[in-house]
Amino acid sequence: MTERRPRKDAARNRAAVLAAADTLFARCQSPEEVTMADIAAAAGVGKGTLFRAFGDRTGLIRALCEARLEPIRTAAEEGPPPLGPAAAPLQRVPALLDAVLCFKLDNRHLALALEQTGSDSPYRTAHYERWHTLLRDLLEQIPGAIDSDFTAHALLAATRADLVEYLTGEKHMSREEMRGQLAAFTAGVLETRG
Repeated sequence: MTERRPRKDAARNRAAVLAAADTLFARCQSPEEVTMADIAAAAGVGKGTLFRAFGDRTGLIRALCEARLEPIRTAAEEGPPPLGPAAAPLQRVPALLDAVLCFKLDNRHLALALEQTGSDSPYRTAHYERWHTLLRDLLEQIPGAIDSDFTAHALLAATRADLVEYLTGEKHMSREEMRGQLAAFTAGVLETRG
């Protein structure tokens, strides 16, 4: 009977895998290029370690994405204005969308990989549900007759990774242009609610 590795090794392996995956996704031309074998080799672990820790490629991508999104989630739940709960909804909605867009800009290939994981809809992921629920709840606090549920979906659609990839890669839109366009679009949507 083989002994189980100590927890310290498992934590170290998990950190190495996430770091390796992060590096590989950042350097790739297309998310499909990065395989579990590539990640295992770069992390110095066996493929079995990846599958035990994350289940499959999608689970690994989700874990990496969640780790990267944690600072945004913390800021939205506990941070100061304009993103944190002390801010008015009219401040928080554009701040949240800007934070999500900046995440997608900084992590384009990772975000694209997450949104393209197999037959899994990006709308069924835990992180999407979290941002949608937060936006919907904020929109419900702003006077107006527009359906908050649909509006939250529509606003988040403006931050989809495939759109970000297209606008930055094909249309050569700069980060500041994208942020400005999203801010103007969001302001227009919010004005119609008054």
